[in-house]
Amino acid sequence: MAKKELTKEQIFNYIAYFLITASILFTVFLLANNKMIVNFFNDSENKSFDYRQSLLVKHRHLKPNKDIMIVAIDDGSYEYILDKYGEWPISRGIYSKIIDRIEQDKPKAVIFDLMFIKSFKSDAKSDNLLANTMNKYDNIYTAINFDNQSADVRTPIELPENLSVKLNNNSKHVDIEGNFGFSNCRPIISQILNSKTNVGMININRSEDGIIRQVPAFAYYNGKYYPHLTLMAGNDILNNKKVTKEYIIDKHSNLLLGDYKMPLTSTGEAVLNWYGASMRTYKNVPFHKLIKSIEGDSSIEHYDFKDKIVYVGTTASSLFDTKSVPIDKIYPGVEIHATYMNNLLDNSFIRKSGPTTNAIIIVLLVLTVTFIVFKSTSAIFATTSTVLLASAYYLASYYVMSLYNIWIEVVIPLFVILVTFAISYLAKYLLKSRDFEHQYKLATTDGLTELYNHRYFQDTLKKQMDTSKRYGQEFSLIILDIDFFKKFNDTYGHQVGDAVLRTVANILKKNTRVTDYVCRYGGEEMSIILPHTSKNEAIINAQRICNEVAKTPLKISNNVECNITISLGVSTFPYDGDTPQKIIECADKALYYAKEHGRNQVGKNE
Repeated sequence: MAKKELTKEQIFNYIAYFLITASILFTVFLLANNKMIVNFFNDSENKSFDYRQSLLVKHRHLKPNKDIMIVAIDDGSYEYILDKYGEWPISRGIYSKIIDRIEQDKPKAVIFDLMFIKSFKSDAKSDNLLANTMNKYDNIYTAINFDNQSADVRTPIELPENLSVKLNNNSKHVDIEGNFGFSNCRPIISQILNSKTNVGMININRSEDGIIRQVPAFAYYNGKYYPHLTLMAGNDILNNKKVTKEYIIDKHSNLLLGDYKMPLTSTGEAVLNWYGASMRTYKNVPFHKLIKSIEGDSSIEHYDFKDKIVYVGTTASSLFDTKSVPIDKIYPGVEIHATYMNNLLDNSFIRKSGPTTNAIIIVLLVLTVTFIVFKSTSAIFATTSTVLLASAYYLASYYVMSLYNIWIEVVIPLFVILVTFAISYLAKYLLKSRDFEHQYKLATTDGLTELYNHRYFQDTLKKQMDTSKRYGQEFSLIILDIDFFKKFNDTYGHQVGDAVLRTVANILKKNTRVTDYVCRYGGEEMSIILPHTSKNEAIINAQRICNEVAKTPLKISNNVECNITISLGVSTFPYDGDTPQKIIECADKALYYAKEHGRNQVGKNE
């Protein structure tokens, strides 16, 4: 079976596809290197992520883990504490009672999203009591925070060796040291710091818009790595309290946690998948009610902490531990940690699509939109199809996040769809214009001489006649004939005859004005329409052309040349006629006069 050759139209289309794709990718590249534009797209993409997350929460995409509970120092508890104890923070001895009460039920973990820092209110007796109580249990976790405070303000401390972990980072894309490297630490009380209590960092960075979407896995301080509080507790729970002092990040930027793979961003953070609104997602136990129950208040309901993961933290607005998250503007920090834990247990962290995936998506969208535009015969159909494509892509990104927990970028791809649509339509218009010009040239031009054809001559002559009549202007017409043209065909063949025609045509084009119209009248006859030209001027031009042709021999072979001569006739509007037919007849008569009187000359009208 013979191979089918591509048509010119198909070749032009393929070239168009390639050029459009290349131009779009180049545009994206340029935009990606402009910080202001990058920030705009990043901010827009984050807002798109927030919207998708809000929809997923609204439709109860993920079910919160019922084993996660929060002992919340809420607004009521804060007022109770101030009323009963007269101060905040409260004596740490009270936390000791809270721990003992919760541990009675044998929970999986008790995690304090609180900083037990050294302050002027520190009471050695209470601090010792809290530390001793924590040391009684192996499932207590408490927090430490790193910062970059100047050494002049706070002297950096050396943390106990047991708080750090070994990290094998096999990914070229995850940079923890550069993003979560710190020069100082806000120390907690030494009784806890130097005990066997599990201590993890609680640093969280906001995005530029102030919204928390992701949480770090490790902090880097004094050449060592420190795991996040929730990561430490969650890893212990997943591995049945098997103490982990070594963590591995694989080459695909996954933090390995037993059978789980926790995807990390380039900053070493995990993107959270949200479960619900604040204060309504996880069971909250008011701190003050738990205190009352400990003190014997029988009116307080019994709280069961068996096999629960219990967070202790503040939710009171006056304690300023609230953040903005994708699904809520006011979200307690302790619930962010609870969400972190929930993602760990479910292995439901959001994975961002990588650069390769994004590039493939963009290329496919560019090709699809280009195909739609070029193949559509209707602008309405092309526009509708492109809008449907953009809508389908956005819906696909939503369902991919819903089904596979993958964050596919939508802002840049949608922008690419828009730009591609515009550029494709422009390219299509230009190609059609080019095709139109080509078709117009074929319809108005003689293929052999590349002069205007007879039809164009007739149309132009009529238009010129109408214009001259309207404005009272004169114009002239030259009609010429190649002398003894049949001799060239008979003696040397039709190819030489064609060469003669082309030679004469080229001489005419070189010796006429841009405003003149040079046409092939028919056979070996040619014509020139000269706007705003008197008869004397036309005769002078005709004679010059006659001389140029006569002195331009045609080389037939290495040893053979032939001379060409022409005979010409001139007529002028309005003196020689007031219709196209009369002007042509007058020029023809002059041409015949030249032929009858020796040729190679400009004829006269008798």
